[in-house]
Order: sequence, then structure tokens, then C-alpha cells
Amino acid sequence: MNQLLVELNVLNPSKLLNESLSKNKSNGNLIIENVILATAEVKNGNGRFYKREIWERELDKYNSEKVAIGNALNELDHPDSNIINLKNVSHVVRKTWWDGDKIMGNIEVLPTPSGNIMKTLIENKVTIGLSTRGMGSLKQNGDVLEVQDDFELIALCDAVSTPSNPGSWIKDSRALNENLSTQFNKYLKVNSIITDILCSQGQCPII
Repeated sequence: MNQLLVELNVLNPSKLLNESLSKNKSNGNLIIENVILATAEVKNGNGRFYKREIWERELDKYNSEKVAIGNALNELDHPDSNIINLKNVSHVVRKTWWDGDKIMGNIEVLPTPSGNIMKTLIENKVTIGLSTRGMGSLKQNGDVLEVQDDFELIALCDAVSTPSNPGSWIKDSRALNENLSTQFNKYLKVNSIITDILCSQGQCPII
């Protein structure tokens, strides 16, 4: 039976140095380069395993049908849905490529309400994860759940708080040298930052 498959990834902090955080020269949007979007041939944090040929097929389709026409949209947080909700879109994938069994990419953060929250979190040294979303069935194979050939990719990298794919974190380079206790305290600021943004007009409709 097909089900919604969500894989949480972490944007690689080791790559997010000055050369990887830049601005789009035409519109000033934040560009994040050289991040891990997904990984094939490895058991992920959800106990699932994707064969490389499945990802190759879906990535080729994603590039030709979405990236090529500027429609590779992704959302802030993971909806329980098999469609992209435009009002929640925060960023767009501009380029993808393979590095071994890792799918790498460049993403552009958009000046939407959700994109502005994502940008503010990054600029305030908050680590953000990335998460793939797709539909498909699973088959138990030893200690892993193997994703079957009916898998269909919906979103390559929604922005989330907790990833499962190794290495898919977005992280401001200024936070790289801080110790673990300081890093943990940074996570506690997330709700405060989001509240400040949403309540800037003196009204907090979601609280």
C-alpha cells in the first residue's frame, strides 16, 4: 500500500562557510550552496533504504519537470500532504547533482512569509534540517524497510527541525565553532524568533 514517506535530512554544516552562503545578484535572495539533499544506498534514521536507481529515476524526473522550469518548490515544515501548498513555500531548488551516493544541491530562500522565517532562523545561527517527501510502498528486508519502485518524489527538501538523512543540515557558519551546550541553547530560541516575526504587528493569531 502506498503511503506518504518522509525522510528528514540535515544541511551539512561543514560546507556552509562564506563560499556557500551568498545572495542572488538579481534579487538579493539568500542562496545556500553545496548541501546534501538526500542519500541513496544507506539505512536512514527512519530505518528506510532507497536503492540508487530509484533516486536516479526520480531525480531525473524532478530536474526535467521542476528544476528546469523553476517549479522545484519546497515548504517550511512537513505537511501531511502529497501536494505543495503555495502559501507555505519557503525555498526553491535551483540545481542538483550527484556526489557519490549523495544528492547535492543549491537552494534559494524566497521572500515569502515562510521563507522569511527560514532566513531569520539561519541568520540567527539556528540549525535547520531538510526533508524529502514522497509517496510509495515499503518492504521489510532484514533490519531495513526497503522503498519500492512505485516511489514518487513530491518535495526534495522541505525545511524541518529534525532530519533523518545523514549530513543534511543548514547551519550558519558563524555557529560552527560553538560548543554543544551553546548549540543546544540555540534551539530554544526557535519559538521566540518565530513569535517575534509573526507578532511584529502586535497581533499573534496563531498563539
